[in-house]
Amino acid sequence: MHSGPIENSSKSKAQKLVDAFLAQQAQNGYSPATIRAYKADLEEFIAIARQHLGGDDDPDPAQMDVLMVRAWLSRLYKKNKKSTMGRKLSALRSFFRFLEKAQVADANPARAVHTPKKPRYTARHLSVDEAFGLLDSIETDSVLSSRNRAMFETLYSTGIRVAEMVDLNLEDIDAAKGLVRVIGKRDKERIVPIGAKALAAIQQYRQKMEPHKGPDSDPEAVFLNKNGGRITTRSVRRVLEQAVLKAGLQKPVSPHGLRHSFATHLLDNGADLRAVQELLGHASLSTTGVYTHVSINRLMEAYDKAHPRSKSAKKEHKAHE
Repeated sequence: MHSGPIENSSKSKAQKLVDAFLAQQAQNGYSPATIRAYKADLEEFIAIARQHLGGDDDPDPAQMDVLMVRAWLSRLYKKNKKSTMGRKLSALRSFFRFLEKAQVADANPARAVHTPKKPRYTARHLSVDEAFGLLDSIETDSVLSSRNRAMFETLYSTGIRVAEMVDLNLEDIDAAKGLVRVIGKRDKERIVPIGAKALAAIQQYRQKMEPHKGPDSDPEAVFLNKNGGRITTRSVRRVLEQAVLKAGLQKPVSPHGLRHSFATHLLDNGADLRAVQELLGHASLSTTGVYTHVSINRLMEAYDKAHPRSKSAKKEHKAHE
C-alpha cells in the first residue's frame, strides 16, 4: 500500500484512498486541473454511495458496487453532458484499478457500466476571413491591448492550448528560428513553428511592457496580467470574449476555437493529418480527426469531379459522347 495521505487518521478510509490515488496521478504527470477534477468526481461518487447505503460514514471500497455507480450516473444524467459523464466514469474506473492493484478492492464495478455515447460534433472554428478580422480588430495602442493581440496571434499561429500559452516562458521562444518549445499534457515537450506576425506582436508587446515592469513582475513569463504576474487561462478567455464582441463576430469564440481554426485551416490547405497531429500534441490520430470536416468536403468535391462513377463525371462523359 501507499504511504503518505493514507496515514492521516483524521480522514475516513475512502478519503485516504482517494488522496493516495490522486498522489499517484500527480506522480504520473497529470496536470493540477485534472487532479482537481478527479478529486471532485470521486468525492461526488462517495457522497452518492454514502446515501445509497443510508449511513453517515463514507462506505468501505468493498461495499461499492455496480448499483452505486449506476445511481451516481443517473444523478449526473440530469445536469451533465455525455462527454462530462464519460470523463467522470473514466476517473472512477481509474480509481478502482488503483484499488485493485493495492488489493483494497476485489473488482472494478465501474468497468461493468457502459460509457455514455458522445454525440458526434463538428469542431467550431472561424473562417480565414473571420480569424484575420478578429486579430486585425485588436488595437495595439496600450500595453494590455498589445498583449491581447500578441496572445491571440500566438494561439492562432501555433495551435497550442491556452494552458500551454500562459505557461510559456521567454526562453521557450526562438525568434531566430521561428520555433516555440511547448510543455503539453503530462509534461510532454514538443516544438512548434510560430509565424512572423505572432513573433512581431510578441516583440511589440514586450517592448511596450518593459517600462511598466515592477519589482514583483514575473521575469520568466511571456504574457503578464496588469499586476505583473503570469496571466491565467480564465483571464485569457474573458479578454477573448470581449475582443469577439468588439470585432462584431456573430459566433462565440473560445481560445480552443482558435486552436480549431489553426488545425482546420492547415488541413484545408493540404497539410498532412499526421503533421497536424504532432503540432497539436495529440496522442491519438482519431483526436485530430474532428478537425478534418472542411478537408473532407474539399476531398469530396475533388472526388465528385474526377471519379468515373461520380455524378459530375457522368455528366461530362455524356457531354463528350
